[in-house]
Amino acid sequence: MIELKNVSKQYGTTGALREVNLALPQGEMIGLFGENGAGKTTLMKCILGLLEYSGKITLDGEPITHKNIARLSFATSEHSFFPGLTPTAHAQFFSEHFPRFSEKRFQGLMAFFELPLGRPLRTFSTGQKNQFEVILALSQGADYILMDEPFAGNDVFNREDFYKMLLGILEPTETVLLSTHLIEEVSGFIGRAVLLRKGEIVGDVQSIELEETGRDLMGFIKEMYHYRPDRVSRAIADIGEEK
Repeated sequence: MIELKNVSKQYGTTGALREVNLALPQGEMIGLFGENGAGKTTLMKCILGLLEYSGKITLDGEPITHKNIARLSFATSEHSFFPGLTPTAHAQFFSEHFPRFSEKRFQGLMAFFELPLGRPLRTFSTGQKNQFEVILALSQGADYILMDEPFAGNDVFNREDFYKMLLGILEPTETVLLSTHLIEEVSGFIGRAVLLRKGEIVGDVQSIELEETGRDLMGFIKEMYHYRPDRVSRAIADIGEEK
């Protein structure tokens, strides 16, 4: 289990995370939601040790260091691969550095996305690069797979097929923490939703709880964000009055 206890992160005078407490057990599909600037990317990068923070983050009770970091993988649209290498070369590199790297899953996902194995990554489209980033994260052999807006540049059919594929290939011990703005698309695939607002967790709910109370994910998020349905009409009216 990954545990965050009183985790805070400052960028200058701006608080990106504020006293975050969160537990991520193995075997869950978790959606991480929030508006732009809510702290989603910052939270993931703190877990991975890419940012300094205050508080405590542990993996099965131990600090996350070079000794256990291989149990975590990261897919980000910022890209973390070598653009001059081919997918085949990446697979060889990963197999040498990650003992649990799955060649079978790698090859299967490459075929699913119809990506070429012998072309350098720099020749890929943005969507293809993002697909490859996800493939590496899923093939590394990690127990916790963090995905930060991984589907940018991909069409709706590719995304929907991928969600189905993801549910089909994940092992019972694998956890996915997925940050995305595509809330309605992923609502049928996640088992838990965590909602960030201005660096604080304002909602954490199991999908089955929403079903039992007759609510949907979007409704829950609007409720936690205190969304005002008349926000747009009020703004239009105010702007009209200024003319």
